[in-house]
Amino acid sequence: MTSPREDLNRLISGFWMTQAIYVVVRLRIPDLLAAGPRTADELASESDSHPRSLYRLLRALSSNCVFHEDTDHRFSLTPLSECLRRDGPASMAGLAWMRGDWQYRAWGDLLHNVQTGETAFNHVFGEPLFDFLRHTPENAAIFDQGMVGVHSRETEAMLAAFDFSDIDVLADIGGGNGSVLAAVLTKNSTLKAILFDRADVIDRAKANLAQTGVADRVQFIAGDFFHSVPSGADAYFLRHIIHDWNDDQSRTILKNCRDAMPRNGRLLIAEFVLPDGPEPFHGKWFDLAMMTVTGGQERTDSEYRKLLDECGFAWRRVVPTATELSVIVALTR
Repeated sequence: MTSPREDLNRLISGFWMTQAIYVVVRLRIPDLLAAGPRTADELASESDSHPRSLYRLLRALSSNCVFHEDTDHRFSLTPLSECLRRDGPASMAGLAWMRGDWQYRAWGDLLHNVQTGETAFNHVFGEPLFDFLRHTPENAAIFDQGMVGVHSRETEAMLAAFDFSDIDVLADIGGGNGSVLAAVLTKNSTLKAILFDRADVIDRAKANLAQTGVADRVQFIAGDFFHSVPSGADAYFLRHIIHDWNDDQSRTILKNCRDAMPRNGRLLIAEFVLPDGPEPFHGKWFDLAMMTVTGGQERTDSEYRKLLDECGFAWRRVVPTATELSVIVALTR
């Protein structure tokens, strides 16, 4: 059993691990080790790094099982670092890059955020996250990869818990690179869909859905959900969209959905639903991430009920999943 001081020291030092993993991802060390064990000198030559400094980094990460160091000081992959290969299934390399780079810088401004209420990311970078991604395509690509790393496990749990089979046309509002929609369409072979997002995002989604073989069932529509959303679907799906925005912005998005939807159309919101009590819940940390990076928030059951009622929706139910993600179901009034 550890002491409170030891536990606190581990928590205080958490940024060490974030940055260490970020650096090996940036240097593509997990990808280089896919071919087999290497010494730090060999890896340094292949990654344009300083040999001794790289050895010290890999030695530290090996002490936490991110890599394995043998008696000849050669490093190899472990189950943890396998997840950091960029070509691996459901790779978490993008997530490590995103959190170690610009999200890390935003969290470094948390004090300003808490003291003033101004979103830390906006203060550090001089613009909101999605504007930043629009004109830095290299970061947009990392963001897409990071979202797959965050949400792949959630998607499997959502598809196991929620039945999409009685939907004819599903509108994925803010569907991003289409990875979630691809999974839904793959499981539901008769389902057709609309993917709606900004024009710069649509291009990435088309390529992604073409690779998965479901693009022929998708209508791609570019636009801005703060202005309007397309009609033509019987169910509207928003996965980790509403949590990106404050209440006023969320009301605009939801009312635009309501205006496009048919009578008794279904609204499906996939989000964390925070407990009202003090129990531990990972979504409470995601709430801080939303506060610092996008200016949004995670919400409780009662907060979602109020938001939906204000936007003309009738609450129906919450479908829990094996993860902390839930699917909120509401109907147009």
